[in-house]
This record gives sequence, structure tokens and C-alpha cells, in this order.
Amino acid sequence: MGQKTSNQVERIREALSGPQLLAFLPAVCLGTFWFGGESALVAVALLLPVIIGFIGIPERPTSAPVAKDGLTGLPLKADLVEMLDQIICTQDITGRTTACLSVEVEEYRAICAGYGQRAGEQIVQMAAARIVDVLRDHDLVARSDVARFTLALAPVRHADLETLIQLSSRIQSVMVEPFSVDGMKVFAGCSIGFCLPSRAPAPDGAAFVEAAERALEEARRNGAGSIRAFSPTTLARSPQLEDVEATVGAALENGQIVPWFQPQISTDTGRISGVEALARWEHPEMGVIAPAEFLPAIEDLGLIDRLGQVILYHALLSLSTWDAAGIDVPSVSVNFSATELADPKLVDRIRWELDRFDLPASRLTIEVLESVISVYDNDAITRNILTLKEMGCRIDLDDYGTGHASIANIRRFAVNRIKIDRSYVTRCDKDRDQQSMLSAILSMAERIDLDTLAEGVETLGEHSMLAQLGCRHVQGYTISHPLPFDKLVEWIAAHEERLAQAPHVGRRTG
Repeated sequence: MGQKTSNQVERIREALSGPQLLAFLPAVCLGTFWFGGESALVAVALLLPVIIGFIGIPERPTSAPVAKDGLTGLPLKADLVEMLDQIICTQDITGRTTACLSVEVEEYRAICAGYGQRAGEQIVQMAAARIVDVLRDHDLVARSDVARFTLALAPVRHADLETLIQLSSRIQSVMVEPFSVDGMKVFAGCSIGFCLPSRAPAPDGAAFVEAAERALEEARRNGAGSIRAFSPTTLARSPQLEDVEATVGAALENGQIVPWFQPQISTDTGRISGVEALARWEHPEMGVIAPAEFLPAIEDLGLIDRLGQVILYHALLSLSTWDAAGIDVPSVSVNFSATELADPKLVDRIRWELDRFDLPASRLTIEVLESVISVYDNDAITRNILTLKEMGCRIDLDDYGTGHASIANIRRFAVNRIKIDRSYVTRCDKDRDQQSMLSAILSMAERIDLDTLAEGVETLGEHSMLAQLGCRHVQGYTISHPLPFDKLVEWIAAHEERLAQAPHVGRRTG
């Protein structure tokens, strides 16, 4: 009996709360006035709050709190996948669809290495806020990796290629603006991949997200600031990590991993002043694989030294071949890791390779990361670099400005040229602070008789500003992407033809 009374009270409690009460309250009031008059209506008005207070208002169940990313406060990827699933499931009824984008902050590792982990985290936080500001109120952004975000559009009538490219461009336009970290301006940018609803490999949120991430991988392979849409061929060409690890060793030995060459040109004459050899994996099925995707596997397998030997051999072979064909490439630059530079047999190996191709040592430039000479205190490294310099090889200090190398160390390692890091080059034609930093670096280099090369030059404005500031050489996408041997030959021929017609980019006078 007690249980029955309790259930009746619960039903009355539910009836007197929420939408039920709102639905019947006008009818109750009208009936009371009709049958009992004004005095009855007043009595009901006075008694109703007392009854509700006595019975009590039932507590409404609350939804579970949505998990948030601890750094950015954004939802997690699982919530975004759920939203995509809901839109996809109801699109036949609503007539509305969605799209998915994957955005990755570029240079994140370099920023952390140069400015510290906290600086990297601050940039991720600011990047998240910028992306959210670009989107509509009901679009969803989730943090999906360390420096990667996944975006889902709230239901829309149309999500076509032009719409997604325009949105991607808006995101990139806010991401190229400098980030302020502890009073310093830091430049990052982003690459973007997206999946259109008509191209999704399966009708579910997880497939949508995976497709956008595959498109992002394709964008990253095509250089900084790229945007790519997902297609079935993107899925087919995306290398799986286990496949890379299983086959990279064989690829290294059978000639699939070879150097591609990025031209370096003089800002005085416009002529090619050298090329940098950069490893590329020419996979027979997956296409060209960038080093970021196979170098970790090379390192895990202990094949870094072997990779260096392969790249050096092909770089000198190419130089010898160009000479024989009458093509003027003054020198080739080859990167050497700290492990290679510490090898006591390195100098003998380089000397032997130069003799094999009958090339003077001055035609080979040894690229050493700034972090190597600023961090490593290794007598073998110092001895090898000095011996190579005495042989006649040129020494380039790579990524200058990120490793805090002192002038004393630059002198100690007999550096010929500094390669100014891209972080100082980006937007130098528009940012006064960038110009001031570059001017300081270039003035220092001139005073201690160092040659200079700026890397990562991506616009004609940057190229022009560097020339005006006195940087001797430039390298980057505005000049040329890295090219395979045969394509570089074509590029050199076309470049020589353009030189006579191109306007001269002169130095700043005075």
C-alpha cells in the first residue's frame, strides 16, 4: 500500500512539473473561475504553490559532462565523430550534410626545440582559439593530436570543393599571423586536409575523420602551407607505418631512396650557386615518400649512417654527371647527422668518394645542424669537421637561429656559411621585427666574414627583402621545390633562359 501511495505521489509530482503543468494550467484556471467564481480562482492561486512545495519538484537527469582537452579546452575527437555520425544518419531526412577537415600546426617540433615545450603549448592554445573564431557557432573543433585539430561542419545544405577551399584559406590566413610568445613573434602556419561528403569512403564519422587525416598527410608531403582534398587515390597512396618499417631497409639498398635537389641561387646574379641534396623515397606503388615518414624507421633500424653513404654517393655522382654534360652546378650540400660526424672513418670515406668521381673537395658542402655545435661536446666531431675544412670542403651551419650557437663555436668549427632558419624568413617583407632580426644576423655575419643563405623562402616579397638586406643566397619554394635529377636539369635550362628577362633584384644601397 505504501509503495502504491508513493507511486501516485510521484505521478502527481511529475504532472505538476515541467511541460504538463504548463499545458493544463490555463484550463484549470478557467474551469475554477467558471464553476467557483473569483474567490475560487484566488484560492487556487494561493494553494497551488503550497501543493507543489509540499510534493516537491523532481530532479531532472542531467547529461554526462563532455570530456575536454586539458590544454585547449576543446572537445575530444570522439565527440566530433559522434556529431558526424548524427548528421550522416539524419541527412536523408534533413537534407543537410557536413564535411570534415584536419589541420596541423607546422614547425611544432622546431618551435619546441628552439623556444621550449611551454612555447609550443602556448601556440597550440592560440591556434585553437584562432580556428574557433573562423568557424560558425555550431561547427565543432576537437584536438586530435599534439598539434593537430579536427573540424566538423554543422549541418549545411551544400559542402562543395569551393566552399572547403575557401574555409581552408581563411584558416590559413589567421594561422600565418605571428604568435606572441613571451614577447617574441613566432611564425607557424598550417597544412590542411579535408573530406567532402561525396568522397567519404564510408557513411560514418570515423571514416570521415580518417579520410581528412589522410588528405592532411598528402598535404604535408607537398610542402608547407598545402591544402589537399581526400580522394580514393589518397587512401591508396598513404603508406602504413608497418609497411615502411618492413621495407625501408630493402629500399635503401635497391636504389629507391635517392637524393632530390633543391636549387640555391645568388641574390647578386640570380644564377644557381649550389644545390642541397634531400633524401626522397621513390616508392613504386605509393609514389614519392617524404623523409618525415621514413626517417624514424631508418633511425630505429640503425641505418642513419648507411643513408648518409647512399645520399653522398648519389649526390657526387650527380655532380660529376652534370659536369660531363656541361651543366654548371657549382656545389652540392649534404646533411650529416651528429652520429655520422662522430664516426672516425667519416673523413676517409668522404675523401675516397671525392677521388672516385675526380671532384675537388670545394665542390662538397658539409651541412651541420646548429644544435650539433651548440650542444655536443665531442672531440671526434670537432676533429672531423676541422679536417674536412682543411681538405677544402665548405661548412654550412644549418637552421641558424634555433640552436643558440655562440660566435666562439662558429669560429671553433670553421664555419663558412650560416643558413638562416625559415622562422626568421617568414613574412620578413611585411614584419618589421623580422626585418630587424635579419638585419642583426646579416650584420653579424658580415663582420666576422661569414657567407649567408636564407632557407624556406616562399614568396617573391621575402626574396626581394632578403636581397635588399644583404643576404647572399636564397633557397625555398619560391625558387623551386626539391627536384629529381632529370627535372633539375630541365629547371636549370629554363632558369638560365629566364635570367635575361627577369628584373634584377639588387641589394640595398647606402
